[in-house]
Amino acid sequence: MAIPVVDFSKLNGEDRAKTMAQIANACQEWGFFQLVNHGIPVELLERVKNVSSEFYKGEREENFNKSKEVDLLDESSEKLENVDWEDVITLLDDNEWPSKTPGFQETMKEYRFELKKLAEKVMQVMDENLGLPKGYIRKALNDGDGDNAFFGTKVSHYPPCPHPERVKGLRAHTDAGGVILLFQDDKVGGLQVLKDGEWIDVQPLPNTIVINTGDQIEVLSNGRYKSAWHRVLSPVHGIRRSIASFYNPSLKATIAPAPQLVEKTNQQVEQTYPKFVFGDYMSVYVQQKFLPKEPRFQAVRAV
Repeated sequence: MAIPVVDFSKLNGEDRAKTMAQIANACQEWGFFQLVNHGIPVELLERVKNVSSEFYKGEREENFNKSKEVDLLDESSEKLENVDWEDVITLLDDNEWPSKTPGFQETMKEYRFELKKLAEKVMQVMDENLGLPKGYIRKALNDGDGDNAFFGTKVSHYPPCPHPERVKGLRAHTDAGGVILLFQDDKVGGLQVLKDGEWIDVQPLPNTIVINTGDQIEVLSNGRYKSAWHRVLSPVHGIRRSIASFYNPSLKATIAPAPQLVEKTNQQVEQTYPKFVFGDYMSVYVQQKFLPKEPRFQAVRAV
């Protein structure tokens, strides 16, 4: 069993209907799929790989080797349940970026620009597959017609771990937000998605973009596109690179199931998911990220 791989370029040809159906099935059955021929130049992806590796080696590796995660693993023979074997920074348009690694800022800004465009194309496909007006999901996440959504890029590295059986690279969780676009290492694996009670490897494929749907897509789709549990195993050999970009709602955005997807019976509207402000959801999520997701929806219902 392997997560679906979709040729995104075929949306523009005679295989459009088949490709739309592949994406719909992937969203409904997996919450994860890999895109090939997604329109992002391979030359840019190669530069992203290079500057990210140089950035980790030059600006991050030494500090990770002195980190609490390393100390805890050295000091204890127990499983570490509350930490991740991960070095991570988050890039936003308006925060301070690393400046020592040549080409890092320019390359990552170009990459983020391309990824955001791809995210909005993917959302349009979801709109169409769900029978929603074009631009519905984008508008919901942006709290209107503006450009107010949160778009962050998490640059993570998972160094070789001396005791991978005792600590996860990243503990199992679902993502809080909207659409996530991952450029993962094409040699060092470790990402797994939970499918029918079984952890399935997300196989590294060169120059693909892995798409997964977050909790807010689950709500907007009224449960048709469920967010999937996933985790990262700590590598034994090699440094695993992972660059995840998150197209999330504005903190002020009101999220609720799309009215078109809510069953109406005898004038009674049955809503499995509540209506809430995304900022309130995030307040719950940061406390409960690694816990079952259903209580998060219930907790925010009461806000």
